[in-house]
Amino acid sequence: MSALALSVLLSLVSAVAYAGGAIVQERVAETSPEAVYAPLRRPAWWGAGCLNGMGALLHVIALAYGPLSVVQPLGALTIVLALPMSALLVRRRAGATAWRGAIMATAGLAGLLALTGTPSEQSLDGTERLVVGLITAGGVLVLMTSARAAHRHPVVRSVLLAIGAGGAFGMASVFTKSVAENWTGSVPEQLTTLLAIAALATTGMLLSQASYRGAGLAAPLATATVVNPVVASAVGLTLFGESFRHGTAGTVLALGCGVVAAGGLILLTTERIGRDRRAAEARDGASSGAAPASPTPDSPVVPGNPVVPDSPVVPDSPVVPDSPAALDDIPKHPHRPGRPSRPRRPRDDRRIQDVRS
Repeated sequence: MSALALSVLLSLVSAVAYAGGAIVQERVAETSPEAVYAPLRRPAWWGAGCLNGMGALLHVIALAYGPLSVVQPLGALTIVLALPMSALLVRRRAGATAWRGAIMATAGLAGLLALTGTPSEQSLDGTERLVVGLITAGGVLVLMTSARAAHRHPVVRSVLLAIGAGGAFGMASVFTKSVAENWTGSVPEQLTTLLAIAALATTGMLLSQASYRGAGLAAPLATATVVNPVVASAVGLTLFGESFRHGTAGTVLALGCGVVAAGGLILLTTERIGRDRRAAEARDGASSGAAPASPTPDSPVVPGNPVVPDSPVVPDSPVVPDSPAALDDIPKHPHRPGRPSRPRRPRDDRRIQDVRS
């Protein structure tokens, strides 16, 4: 197998490993809402980290065997490979808009990387590394604060965190290149750079994990995948003296590729926002249709429900006679509720007189 074929094969396997790691991260974010950045108790999250590390290692080996103009565009296939892998592994299919956005973002990124010139052998000195590191840290903090403020819009929050993740990964690549090009520097300076690389890589991993919560797979993955090489290329163009191929025409084409990639990201973002809005409207319609009608004060009495009177019913008090003669007027059998009272006979005074006589 030739060196070019080996680099292409390694690049494809690297893209598959990156896509698999992204799918596992998205599933962990969905099933662990309480752990936003680092679900350390989930073995799947550690597995996703191993997949990402394997993808990075294979990408570096592919660069050792093949040219940058071939290996870097193949790494952009992570976005396209993640969609069918997600549908196959976790039964989550993407819509037509998401596919168009993913293809546009991949094509734009591949064209941009293909037009990037040969990397120079320059590196950042100590002061430049400190300035770039502080700017990167400030930018990441601003993005995290903005994402926290946009917590009511999950997709916007996800994109902001994915931009921070891509920027952190891109600057980690820049610092790695600086260490590789100038390893003969002082030990404290190199140790500080290595610690900065580890901090940037860890920050990118945590931000990418948080970006998958509530926003799906395609939008945050495409954003981080595009921002990563764009940031690294911007630093290379401004600080390393690199340039695009084919002069002015290549620069114009690179700008066009950047616009295409940005359009793909916009499609992915709007597709997810529209899906969330439709789901929210469906939930609101279902809840409003199932709401019971509130009872009115004048509603009829339902049989079986006890009626509570406004005031207790007090029975009539017994009549107390004021003289012995009045005892004859009191009935011997008082009226009982539910039974008709018998009429009282008139008293026969003549019979009483005969008995007395």
